[in-house]
Amino acid sequence: MSTRDNDVAPAPRRSAEERKVLASTLVGTTIEWYDYFIYAQAAAFVLAPLYFGPVADDNPGLAQVISWASLGISFLFRPLGAVVAGHLGDRLGRKMVLVITLVGMGGATALIGLLPTYATIGIWAPIILILLRVVQGFSAGGEWGGAALMSVEHAPRNKRSAFGSYPQIGVPIGMLLATAFMTILTSSMSAEAFQTWGWRIPFISSAVLILIGYIIRRAVEESPVFKEMQLRKKESAAPLRVLLRDHKKNVILAALIFAANNAAGYLVIAFFASYGSNVLDMSRTSTLIASFIGGVSWLVFTMFGGWIGDRIGKILTFQIGYGIIILWAIPMWFLLDTASLPLFTLAIVLLTVGLGPSYGPQSALYAEMFPARVRYSGVSIGYALGSIVGGAFAPMIAQLLLNRTGSGWTIGVYIAVLGLISFIAVSMVPKSIEGKDLHVEDAEREYLEEHPEDAALAAEVKRGQ
Repeated sequence: MSTRDNDVAPAPRRSAEERKVLASTLVGTTIEWYDYFIYAQAAAFVLAPLYFGPVADDNPGLAQVISWASLGISFLFRPLGAVVAGHLGDRLGRKMVLVITLVGMGGATALIGLLPTYATIGIWAPIILILLRVVQGFSAGGEWGGAALMSVEHAPRNKRSAFGSYPQIGVPIGMLLATAFMTILTSSMSAEAFQTWGWRIPFISSAVLILIGYIIRRAVEESPVFKEMQLRKKESAAPLRVLLRDHKKNVILAALIFAANNAAGYLVIAFFASYGSNVLDMSRTSTLIASFIGGVSWLVFTMFGGWIGDRIGKILTFQIGYGIIILWAIPMWFLLDTASLPLFTLAIVLLTVGLGPSYGPQSALYAEMFPARVRYSGVSIGYALGSIVGGAFAPMIAQLLLNRTGSGWTIGVYIAVLGLISFIAVSMVPKSIEGKDLHVEDAEREYLEEHPEDAALAAEVKRGQ
């Protein structure tokens, strides 16, 4: 099993396998985040009055806070999903787990689109909504860690950051799909029709993405790359107690490094559109257009962040990204508050200039922070904890600040403080880890010494290469 830790160009056949890996990681994260973003945008516009009716009648601001909280609840179950998916993957194989997670994620999304409102079934409406969000979070657990490591461990040493940006750009691509869908709907029907039934269409359509994703992922499952994914995950998945005992500092740093980017990202994903529509009285279509342009910019700068991370260093790239976020977090609200579509859009685009460099190199940096035998667990848990600390309840916190102060710039203070914490966390990572040997071959040898029953799988992987 090759480590890819050299600067020699890979063989042509192996390059084809690398392309399969990158396509697989991109598709997986795109579908996952499409489902999340559709919910986030629905939470911004329609869920509060439809599913939290009595609260919305008495206190619309509180109902919106609850709606944002329902967005964050799924993140609490991602770590549990990662643990269970890893266990089932070892016992049943990745193919079965892939089917379960795809159906769980997309199926829950489609069912939300069919769920009756509070006016129809009363208190059961918000209860079932929350349960479906739990299923979404549980199904998504563990997916990113495997995608990130496969893209990085198949990269030449001097292209880890660029390869690792592929699972990252699935986030803005998922946002673009969700936002484009919502923009078309809001601009092609009346507000009443959208509120009544139009918002359900993107949720139900998730069933189509499940099928597309399964077909694309199947190509990787049946190749040597899938078998390598299966073996690599076994090699580098450590028990939680071992990870926290020996590598607790890096798990905490990984979580804190991601926190500010995830929080600021969720403002772009959903909160800005809600703020423009509900507070500034801009049309929903206008705010969604601004969000769409912001998503394009986020995609471009994430790819740029991956590219530049290989040239100036991943840690420095992160520091530049977080420096921009810290400096722009407060001033951007004065552009947003003009309610001018060009200025509103410019404020979002300038924020993504910082989001890209603090996101693109993440996969590569995380991989280098953990030794091979604990890498999968460390990367997955650090990412999951960071999403809880950062983005899970960022829109809810932003709404609470807005309700309490009436001033958007106070949300900027919150983001700037998180940005400073993440800046300090990434600065505590030793620069000496960048470009280090990932020791994948050593981990394989040690693993097979302890688990000879997997020797046949390892031999099959080698034959496929």
